[in-house]
Amino acid sequence: MGKLHEPLDSQNCGLPAALEVMGERWSFMILRAAFNGLHHFEEFLGVLGIARNILSNRLARLVEHGIMKREPLPDDRRKIEYRLTEKGLDLLPAMLALRQWGEKYGEGVPSNPVLCDCVDGRPIAPIEIHAHDGRTLGPKDLEWRDRADVGAAVHDDSDAPVRPALNALR
Repeated sequence: MGKLHEPLDSQNCGLPAALEVMGERWSFMILRAAFNGLHHFEEFLGVLGIARNILSNRLARLVEHGIMKREPLPDDRRKIEYRLTEKGLDLLPAMLALRQWGEKYGEGVPSNPVLCDCVDGRPIAPIEIHAHDGRTLGPKDLEWRDRADVGAAVHDDSDAPVRPALNALR
């Protein structure tokens, strides 16, 4: 098992890379707008109330990092649409988790509109962490392990105590 008291090496963690791409407000707001069906520069500009130069810069950065792609319209190739890529669509759970956190600890005002399951029209459940077998996990159920030790842990039948991941945050 990994030592939890050692600092996490930022070179071996995906969080700094994610924050490098998405770590500021406007990128998240553009992404939210894209998830809500906006595709054109002028639409983003009007809905977000963002300065043209900042919007242009953030869209270019999202395209550069493969989060969005630029597509000329077939009927007028001078007009461009911005579409989420698969990489961008994979950010949905992170966006929803941040939104739910903001609803819980923000200003106390429930978000509107509410994201619902299109099958039954009911609001989605809170984003959670699940084990490989579907169990819901909390912070005390988690631990950091060195990648080289993970395969061995799958075959280890010992009843070794679990060291909570929160110890790493001391």
